[in-house]
Amino acid sequence: MTTLIQVRDTLALAGRADARQLSHQLNAPQPLVQAMLERLVAMRKVQPVEADDSCQSGGCQSCAEGKKCQTVSYTLTN
Repeated sequence: MTTLIQVRDTLALAGRADARQLSHQLNAPQPLVQAMLERLVAMRKVQPVEADDSCQSGGCQSCAEGKKCQTVSYTLTN
């Protein structure tokens, strides 16, 4: 079973990641990882990161559904 510490440590190694990436790395269900990230945010251990222009495909800005595909990334708090 995945723990909050594992999620935090995996995020620390990645520097910045979203729930889908962490779920894949930890081999855990994405809803579980998302809930753990939200708990870590509430504990002020992790913070959500604003979306930027670093879309992997480069087409998100002009995509009609661009807002739907944007995911929230997380990073450790300072």
